[in-house]
Amino acid sequence: MRTEQPKMIYLKHYKAPEYLIDETHLTFELHDDHTLVHAQLVMRRNPELGAALPPLVLDGQQLELLSVALGDQDLGPGDYQLDDNHLTVQPVSASFTLDTSVRIHPETNTALEGLYKSSGMFCTQCEAEGFRKITYYLDRPDVMSRFTTTLSADKLGYPILLSNGNPVASGPDGDDRHWATWEDPFMKPAYLFALVAGDLWCVEDTFTTMSGREVTLRIYVEPENIDKCQHAMISLQKSMRWDEEVYGREYDLDIFMIVAVNDFNMGAMENKGLNIFNSSAVLARAETATDAAHQRVEAIVAHEYFHNWSGNRVTCRDWFQLSLKEGFTVFRDSGFSADMNSATVKRIQDVAFLRTHQFAEDAGPMAHAVRPESFIEISNFYTLTVYEKGSEVVGMIHTLLGAEGFRKGSDLYFERHDGQAVTCDDFVKAMEDANGVDLTQFKRWYSQAGTPRLAVSEAYDAAAHTYSLTFRQSCPATPDKVEKLPFVIPVSLGLLDSQGHGLALRLQGESGEASTSRVISVTEAEQTFTFVDVPEKPLPSLLRGFSAPVKLSFPYDRDQLMYLMQHDSDGFNRWDATQQLAVQVLQDLITQHQAGTELVMDQRLVKALGTVLGNPELDPAMVTEMLSLPSEAYLTEISEVADVDAIHAAREFARKQLATSLFDTLWQRYQANRAVSKTTEYVAEAEHFARRALQNIALSYLMLSGRPEVLAAAQEQFDHADNMTERLSALAVLVNSPFEAERNAALASFAEQFKDNPLVMDQWFSVQAASPLPGGLARVQALMKHPAFTLKNPNKVRALIGSFAGQNLINFHAADGSGYRFIADLVIQLNATNPQIASRQLAPLTRWRKYDSARQALLKAELERIRGSGELSSDVYEVVSKSLA
Repeated sequence: MRTEQPKMIYLKHYKAPEYLIDETHLTFELHDDHTLVHAQLVMRRNPELGAALPPLVLDGQQLELLSVALGDQDLGPGDYQLDDNHLTVQPVSASFTLDTSVRIHPETNTALEGLYKSSGMFCTQCEAEGFRKITYYLDRPDVMSRFTTTLSADKLGYPILLSNGNPVASGPDGDDRHWATWEDPFMKPAYLFALVAGDLWCVEDTFTTMSGREVTLRIYVEPENIDKCQHAMISLQKSMRWDEEVYGREYDLDIFMIVAVNDFNMGAMENKGLNIFNSSAVLARAETATDAAHQRVEAIVAHEYFHNWSGNRVTCRDWFQLSLKEGFTVFRDSGFSADMNSATVKRIQDVAFLRTHQFAEDAGPMAHAVRPESFIEISNFYTLTVYEKGSEVVGMIHTLLGAEGFRKGSDLYFERHDGQAVTCDDFVKAMEDANGVDLTQFKRWYSQAGTPRLAVSEAYDAAAHTYSLTFRQSCPATPDKVEKLPFVIPVSLGLLDSQGHGLALRLQGESGEASTSRVISVTEAEQTFTFVDVPEKPLPSLLRGFSAPVKLSFPYDRDQLMYLMQHDSDGFNRWDATQQLAVQVLQDLITQHQAGTELVMDQRLVKALGTVLGNPELDPAMVTEMLSLPSEAYLTEISEVADVDAIHAAREFARKQLATSLFDTLWQRYQANRAVSKTTEYVAEAEHFARRALQNIALSYLMLSGRPEVLAAAQEQFDHADNMTERLSALAVLVNSPFEAERNAALASFAEQFKDNPLVMDQWFSVQAASPLPGGLARVQALMKHPAFTLKNPNKVRALIGSFAGQNLINFHAADGSGYRFIADLVIQLNATNPQIASRQLAPLTRWRKYDSARQALLKAELERIRGSGELSSDVYEVVSKSLA
C-alpha cells in the first residue's frame, strides 16, 4: 500500500521559472534496446526574478544519467544532487550552457509517455509532463525554447527520421546508420516536442497560403495503410483554408506533417509542425471506416491543426490554464465541423454529449472548474470540463460579443501574445479590450465548478400586453466550494404566438427596431425581464442553440412541447422539445415499472415522431436525431437515484412501441434510402451521411419487430454494403436481435474479413461489448482472450472495456456487482503498466452515490479494494481518493 500521499499542486502557488532556456539542442542515438539522449541547453537567469543564482532544479524521471557538464566544467557526483525526479546543479553565472547525456529505454515504455515504441516505430507523447522521461529539463509550459534536434538510427529499420520544424540537414552515419537534423524557428515549451523514427510511407500534397507561400503536407503511415489517408489530407486542406478565412490565421512553417501511431493514449497531439495521431483519428476509407469515423477524422485533424495558433504560437502559462488552448480550440473545431456539415445537427450532437457526460462529471467527485484550483496528477484533468465545457465558455463570449466582436478579440489575443505562455485571464482581457466591455463577472465560469440551474417562470398581463420571464439561477455544491456567486448566463430566446410565428421582442424601456430572436444576460440570482407589445400570451422558446451550459427548467406541458417541435424556428430547440417530451414519457414508464404495473405509453410521443418521420421535407440528419430517444446514460444523469433496471425496461418498451406503431413508415423510409445506397457510390459528405443515418436508425427500430422481412433486409445490407457505415450498422442490429444463428454467422464473417485490420476489429469488439442482451460480462471476458485484443493498446481497452462499462449499463450494473469487480481488477492491473488508461477506466465507479443503496455498497467496496491494492500511481490514487472522500 502507498505509504505517502502524492503531493497536491495549487494554482495559488504558481511561481515564474528561476531560469529560462533560450536554445535546446538535442541528439538522439536510437537503438533497439536503448536510446542515448544528449542535450545542450543554452540557459540564463530569469531577469524578472533578480540577479541571485539559486540552484537549478531540472525535472527528470526514469533516466540513467551518464554525464553532466556546466559550461566547460564536467561535473562529478559530488557537484550535483540527483533523485528519482530531479537533477539539481548550481550555476555560477547568469548565462551558461548545461550538457547532459542519459540512457532511456523506449522499448519497455508501456505508459506511452515520453519516447516509446509503437509497432516498431519510435514516437513521442510529451504533453503534459512526458518530456522529463526523455532528458533533464525545465518541463513546464512557461519555459519556451528554440529546438534543434538530430536523430541517428539504423537506416534500414528507421528510414524516416522526423522532428519539429523544418529539415535542415541529413546524411549517412557509418555503413548502417543515418542521421537527420530538424530546426524549429519558433519558441515552444517541451510538451510540444516530437520525434518519430520508423519505416513509414507518406501521402504528400501541398497548400498555398493566403500570402502565396506553398506548404508541403505529408501524412506518414505504415505501408499497409497508405490507401486510407486521403480523407485526412482533404480535411487538413479544408482546415487550413477555414482558419485563414474565419480567423485570419496562416500556417508558418515550410512543412506540416501528421504521423499515425497505433499505440497512443489520446486522440492526437499538436506538436509544432509534426502532429502525432492515434491511427484511429487518421485512417479512413469507405470500406473500413464509418461515417462517424470520417467525421471524427475531419474534426480531429482540424482541432490539432488549429492548435498551431491556439496552443502553439500562444500557449498556456501553467497546466491550470489548460482550457486556454483546449476549450478555445474545441470551440474552433466545432465551428469548422458545423460549417462542413449541418450546423444544427452538430450543435445537437455536441449538447447531447455535454449533457450526458460533462454534466455527470460536474455532479461527481472529480468536479472541478474550467480552470481548476488544484490537482495531484495533471493527466486526470484532460477532462470534458476543460475541453467541452471550456468550449461552451468561449462560445458564450462569442454569443455576448457577436461574430465580429469575437473576431476582433481573437485577433488582438493572437497579436498581443504571439510567442508567449499566458492565462485564461489574458484571453478574456483581449476580448474586453477589443470590444470595450467588462467581463469580470463572466470570468466566474472559469473559477466556479458545477452546472448552473436556471429555473424560469412566466406571467402575462393581458390588459397591459406585457409578458414577463423570471429567471432564478443557482449552482449545486461541488467538492471545492459550497456557495456559488451568480454567473453571467446568456439566454437566446424567442416568443411564439398561437399561429407559430415569432413575436417582435422589445423589453420595457427599449426603443428602436425589434427582432424575433434575441439574447438576454441573466446576471443576478433572480431577475425578471418584461416584454412589451405582446398581443397574446406566447409560448417561450428558451436557451436557443443551447446558448449556455445550464440545466434549464420551465413548466412546459406535453402539448406545448409538441407545438415547439412543429413550429419553433430554432432547429436545436425543436430537437430539444422532442427530447423533453421523450423524457417525460420515459419517466412515466420508469415509474410504472417501479410500481409493478402494466407499462402504458403516452401516444403523443408516437404521434409526434410519426409526424417527423413522415415529413420528407425535413433534413434526414435532423429526423435521425429526433428519432433517437434519450440514452440510458442521460436518463441516469437526470435521475436523483438511478434505477438501472427500470430505465432500461422503460426505454426498451418505448422503442418497441415506436417500432410497432410506426413500422410502415419506418419500412418505407428504410427501403427508399437503402435503394439509393445500392445505386450510389460512397461519398463522405453531409448529405450522404444524413441519408445513411436515417436508413440505419430505421433498421434498428424495425428489427425490434422480429419480422422475417426485416431480418432479410439486415442480412442483405450486411452482405452487400460497400461501406463500413451500413455494414457495421447491420451487424449491430443483428447482434442485438433475437436471431442467434444469424448473429453468430455475421460476427464470424465480419471477423474473418477484417481480422488483419486492427481498427475495424475494434469496432467488432465494441458492437459486442455494448449489446444489452444477457451475458454481457461473460462475452467481454471471452473477447479479452481473442487474438486481436491486448491490454497494451489503449484503443482496444476503449473499444471493449470502455464500451461495456460506458454503453452497456444494464450488464455493467448487474445486481451481483460482477461488472464492478471486473473493472476494479482491470484498473489494478493497468495501474502498473499504463496509469493514464487505468485512471480513465475508473469513471464508471466514481459516481457510486448515484445508485441504490445495494449498488452503492458494491461500488464503494471496489473503490476501497483498489485503494488498498498496493502502491498506486498518482493518476489512479487521485481519482480513487476523491471518489471516496
